[in-house]
Amino acid sequence: MRTPERNHGLRIVVSDLLRRPGSQRDEERQAFFDDVAITGSAVGPGDPVRLALHLESVNDGIILTGQATATWTGECRRCLRPVTGILSADLLEVFEPHPAEGETQLLEGAHIDVEPVAREAALLGLPLAPLCRADCPGLCPTCGVDLSDGTCSCAPEVVDHRWAALDELR
Repeated sequence: MRTPERNHGLRIVVSDLLRRPGSQRDEERQAFFDDVAITGSAVGPGDPVRLALHLESVNDGIILTGQATATWTGECRRCLRPVTGILSADLLEVFEPHPAEGETQLLEGAHIDVEPVAREAALLGLPLAPLCRADCPGLCPTCGVDLSDGTCSCAPEVVDHRWAALDELR
């Protein structure tokens, strides 16, 4: 959902660049979104998506490159503890007066709107299955004890003897 009162700075005037093909400019902006979330992780509504942008004028448009960064929160997929991290996503978009659908963005007169670009970059940068650490042992499937805190008293898993030969391959 668009939040114009918070993201008004994402509509950038580029008239100076359009007058001089080959000219370049760097910009830094922030975006706030209420709905940058996927299953397992999200950028909070009060957390900014920081944009470091490089704009370059070409014959009939603007090439935008840069970096989007933000802090995300979620829960570990194995132990369900809260986890946070930093997302970092590269940006590359072309803005032109007559965009090719799905390939380029609309250059609206002397303005470009980087809000959809920032939102997409943030969504694509979120982890699908966050982990608190790479070797997180998770929860005991029998009693639910967090195995990061220690062991439980559950009996070891009974292995079907028909699969024993496969265990030897480990």
